[in-house]
Parts: sequence; structure tokens; C-alpha cells
Amino acid sequence: QVQLVESGGGSVQAGGSLRLSCVASGYIDSRRCMAWFRQAPGKEREGVATIDSNGEAYADSVKGRFTISQDNAKRTLILQMNSLKPEDTGMYYCAAASFACRWSGRLERAYGVWGQGTQVTVSS
Repeated sequence: QVQLVESGGGSVQAGGSLRLSCVASGYIDSRRCMAWFRQAPGKEREGVATIDSNGEAYADSVKGRFTISQDNAKRTLILQMNSLKPEDTGMYYCAAASFACRWSGRLERAYGVWGQGTQVTVSS
């Protein structure tokens, strides 16, 4: 079973940027959907962005501010977060699905491999 390890979280002021990384312990077929989820205190986990060989997709709340990318050679998933807002605060997780994004979307139950999470805190 492939393991995922996130890094790059931290504390920033509103308007700042952070770059999250997720490194996989083994090969993940680029046709499989990879995603970033986040969970704010007291709220359910929500999908933020997805990517596979067919392209990327974003939640409306982050569109235009976040960019998801992947480096298959380095087995790394990236989430570049710009113009951060206090409502972006939460634990961020990377996840891998067994299928392409057209089937997995941002449905949490479609993802079987999860990282341990990295905390992002945005202050106003």
C-alpha cells in the first residue's frame, strides 16, 4: 500500500501564500485521481482540488487562488495556495483514489489512501 506524507503547512496572514507538498512512497498511476481535502474545526472534510491525466478541478471557494499540480517523476503532489483567507484555515490532506477524477470527483469515500495531514492557519 502506497503511503502519502504531506508537508508545507504553517501560519500566515490573510493574503499570504503557502505551498503544500505530498510525497508518495511508491508509484501512483497518473490516471488515478489525486486530491487535496481540508477540514476546518467543527466542519466536515471537503474536497479542494483534484488532478489526473485529464486535468484539474477546483472547489468554487478556491478557484483562481489555488493550483494543484503533480510531478510524477518525483511522486509529488503540490497545492500552491495564494491570496489565503481566514476561512482557508484547517487540516489539509492529500488522498489517492483508485479511479480517474471523472468517477471520484471530490467524494471522500472514493479515496482509499490518505496522508496524515498538515495544518494551515490563516490569521486576519
